[in-house]
Amino acid sequence: MPDADLVSSVIAIAREAGKAILEVYHRDYVTTEKEDHSPLTEADLAANAVIIRGLEALYPEIPIMTEESASVPFETRQNWSRFWLVDPLDGTKEFIKRNGDFTVNIALIDSGHPVLGVVFAPCFDLLYYGAQALGAFRQTDGGDVVPIHCTAYESGPLKVVASLSHSGPDTDIVINRLREASQEVALVNRGSSLKLCMVADGSADVYPRLGPTMEWDTAAADAVVRAAGGQVTDLEGNDLSYNKPNLLNPYFTVFGTNPIPGLHEKK
Repeated sequence: MPDADLVSSVIAIAREAGKAILEVYHRDYVTTEKEDHSPLTEADLAANAVIIRGLEALYPEIPIMTEESASVPFETRQNWSRFWLVDPLDGTKEFIKRNGDFTVNIALIDSGHPVLGVVFAPCFDLLYYGAQALGAFRQTDGGDVVPIHCTAYESGPLKVVASLSHSGPDTDIVINRLREASQEVALVNRGSSLKLCMVADGSADVYPRLGPTMEWDTAAADAVVRAAGGQVTDLEGNDLSYNKPNLLNPYFTVFGTNPIPGLHEKK
């Protein structure tokens, strides 16, 4: 079970990775492409190195899987009861656009479940973290640490957050269905895992994601949402699971303690 000391150590690693990202962000840098044609920058690699070094020093016996080193075969990782799941720079497209909506994501997975998550947005000095049995928290500009909780939506204007760079027709269908079921929908677009964190802190009621994501994209913020009393489920209502043979997530929805009218299509 994660304790407060472990959480503090992971936060320090995330902040250090954020500094490495900003060093690149504020100068000219080189961008390349991965095999899947997604962008890769010097900042991704610098943050990856910082996080691996920090986590290995913290717990050398716990395996690490990051977006930049995700080629570990399932035959090996299926034996991992616990492991770190990391996206060193979630929202590379937002990084390239220089809009600040990118994060450092570090999660601890235990038996397929995210039990600790740290999400840090270095441009905003905005930190979210959560852990099983400890709760979920937010800190802005190094100020007070504030406990956060998901909303218990019942009626009235529905606050919906959607992807800034990865929305699509399936998501639009769900948003239209939410509009039909609610008196009013207030739609906000954000990048990276900040969308899940907005549900965790109650600034959004729901985040529908009907587009491709990978396990490292969601794990840290998923832990924060769960610790804040919310849910991250596939379209059948099952919690997302981690360390699957295929690391691609199913389509999913993020919401608080109550079901959202119109979110899931009736069969």
